[in-house]
Amino acid sequence: MAYLKLYRKKLQENYKFLDDLFQVRNIEWGIVSKLLCGNKTFLKEIIALGTREIHDSRVSNLKKIKSLDPGIQTVYIKPPAKRSIESIVKYADVSFNTEIYTIQLLSEEAKRQNKTHKIIIMIEMGDLREGVMGEELIDFYKQIIHLPNIEIRGIGTNLNCLSGVMPTQDKLIQLSLYKQLIEAKFNITIPWVSGGTSVAVPLMLKNARPMAVNHFRVGEALFFGKDLFTGQTIQGMHNDVFKLYAEIIEITIKPDTPTGELGENVAGNVFTPANDDLGGTSLRAILDIGLLDMQPQYLTSEDENISVVDASSDMLVVDISHSIREYQVGDVISFHIQYMGALYLMNSSYIDKTVA
Repeated sequence: MAYLKLYRKKLQENYKFLDDLFQVRNIEWGIVSKLLCGNKTFLKEIIALGTREIHDSRVSNLKKIKSLDPGIQTVYIKPPAKRSIESIVKYADVSFNTEIYTIQLLSEEAKRQNKTHKIIIMIEMGDLREGVMGEELIDFYKQIIHLPNIEIRGIGTNLNCLSGVMPTQDKLIQLSLYKQLIEAKFNITIPWVSGGTSVAVPLMLKNARPMAVNHFRVGEALFFGKDLFTGQTIQGMHNDVFKLYAEIIEITIKPDTPTGELGENVAGNVFTPANDDLGGTSLRAILDIGLLDMQPQYLTSEDENISVVDASSDMLVVDISHSIREYQVGDVISFHIQYMGALYLMNSSYIDKTVA
């Protein structure tokens, strides 16, 4: 069976790199754990790092985190659905919000549970996912500021996740101005300006982060050490906290082009042969993993001379013709994976998850 391995020491070193970066700038931050899909083995690893704040987009995952360490502050990082209000108040200390109606429901439920529920008001800054429109923010704030059992912990924004809008210095300065506007209008203090995600880490490294942005939520940079502006690995971080291992179940020399009438394959694709492939052959290996578990475009073999051909529902085909290693059936091939690739793998119950 294919398996995904987390390398503890590399994770620890990435965490220390980020924690040092945030501490010296007096920035609070939490780990976004949604990549881990509630896997308790891996959740225990991130709790062991020493974090006191974990973010997730699934209530079931926050419930698991609370069962492992009730003292960790849990943050639900998308606007709550009506059907989930009770469990969100129960298992999330903080939630991200954009609807007055939803916050009213949170207020009523927090009162029933005898709790104070904290909220972050998300503001639309151009990426066109969740967020209150800027021109409506003051009126929005006015309608929720006195709701019982609700503490407005801060304001925030999401960038890059939907439309790819980058968190430039100008964008974050604009977010900081919303903080000043609200504080002046209502004579209050907003503790958090949550404008930082993994994609904004490079701004800190360049000292281009506006000082008012004092809260970050980080997942991809922790697990993959990636600079999302350049696509490169941040100097001093690891890009291989996770690796995928899959076993060879067949090795055969086969033609490079299929024979017969061609139609759509299981993924809905139609094979288009290249002229260079006509009449050619290659040494192909089939691995014990498929589209039920992963997407091949997010995998890169550690053996640089192996290329991914394609996958069906349960098998991955790779070309090992140019490898200097003489692979045998039963050998294991290891892969570097991208963030979305790890997400597919973590969400598959067919992939074993281990820690090294």
